[in-house]
Amino acid sequence: MSDIVTVNELATHDPADAPTATGERADLLEVLAKHRDFLRFTTRDLTDEQVGRRTTASQLCLGGLIKHVAAVERTWVQFILDGPSSMGDFTTMTEADWSRRADEFRMLPGETLAGVLADYAGVARRTDELVVTLPDLDATQPLPKAPWFESSARWSARRVLMHIIAETAQHAGHADIIRESLDGAKTMG
Repeated sequence: MSDIVTVNELATHDPADAPTATGERADLLEVLAKHRDFLRFTTRDLTDEQVGRRTTASQLCLGGLIKHVAAVERTWVQFILDGPSSMGDFTTMTEADWSRRADEFRMLPGETLAGVLADYAGVARRTDELVVTLPDLDATQPLPKAPWFESSARWSARRVLMHIIAETAQHAGHADIIRESLDGAKTMG
């Protein structure tokens, strides 16, 4: 059995299974889906070893980027539901905490592209369902304690979703550069 994942295997789920949204919610989901597709597409026809390979001066690899984006999306969706307690206090994180966080950007022993993509698909389904069913996109939560957030700042569910979209788009661009450095294939241009 080959460890190469084909483009057909990159499909996350049947659109008929996806929740239906209208208006602003449909727009948010459409933009997010487009950037998720760009990110996943960078891994087309690659092996587990290839998606774990660093091809630039950075520590980033394709599989690690997908793992990171899935973790970010999962955490922020939980934030919409549960507030800052779902993220913890970044000001008290230990070196071990930061090390575990850095593992999001790498393919660890035993991890596969298929497994990373399946996890991301599950995260995407949960986010899509939340966007459709959330009673109010204007509902806010206080941000967790972190040096990069204002201490009294609050984000609405809408703002969190826009952050998830921006994070996904940014890392899809990184992935495009990594893929082009790997074998010359381009995703977005």
